[in-house]
Amino acid sequence: MAEAAPTGNQPQFRTIVVATDGSEYSTAAENVALELAGRCGARLRIVRIIPTDTQHDALSPRRSHDASVSAQGDLDALEKRAREAGLEVSAILRHGVDRHQEIVSVAEEHEADLIVIGRRTRGEMARLMVGDATAKVIGLAPCNVMVVPRDTEAPRQGLLVGTDGSELGDKAARAAVELAQHCSLPLTVASVAVPGQSEARRQEGVDAIQRLQGEAREAGVETDALFEEGRPEVTLIEIAERQHRDLIVLGSHGRTGLKRLLMGSVSERVVGQARCPVLVVKKKG
Repeated sequence: MAEAAPTGNQPQFRTIVVATDGSEYSTAAENVALELAGRCGARLRIVRIIPTDTQHDALSPRRSHDASVSAQGDLDALEKRAREAGLEVSAILRHGVDRHQEIVSVAEEHEADLIVIGRRTRGEMARLMVGDATAKVIGLAPCNVMVVPRDTEAPRQGLLVGTDGSELGDKAARAAVELAQHCSLPLTVASVAVPGQSEARRQEGVDAIQRLQGEAREAGVETDALFEEGRPEVTLIEIAERQHRDLIVLGSHGRTGLKRLLMGSVSERVVGQARCPVLVVKKKG
């Protein structure tokens, strides 16, 4: 399919911040960020945070220095790789007590449109599924956040966006359309009804996916629409796997306090359990 130019009323992926800690859990996020920056023609900002422990650093200044030197070497290598790929890139090394807060600060300073960050593990509890720092970045970020599980890639097959017919669902769908345009990939628009939901509420979901499917097709994106019933976080992942969609896009409400970091929400459960990257579209930014 020929790539269509993104429409003017959609969010732009102009500046991407990728957070790395130099571990194997960040490798996939680094690769995805580089590829998306190339596809979208975006500026790339690579950020590495060295955890600060004032007492420990005072006792072991050499260890702190060695950690900084090693981290800078990793950043330089990644920056070189991005430049060789033709990207506009800069690397940022910082020290800080709270890794998530430093990542958010860099995103604010560089007016980022997207933060890309790795996911450490999968598990039963939401906080374990996502990882504490990643959950806090999602909750506090001024922009959209893409969470990338270990050993995954940028989308190759297609995108899935979940919507409930709300304004936030529309925003997530339009971000998905733009990214589908940049990546020249098909898009599935899905709505999931909770068992026992009223007929009027179910009809809102049907109307939403039909409307958004029409908008996506007008933008030149190959699109299908699905309406199913079940637990949204489970059903959306099942749809993605069945339809061979390797990026899931979901909406999430704007910045939250530290005590309300998406715990128990559909978005965080999908982020924690999906086998593919998940783009969380924020209400405010």
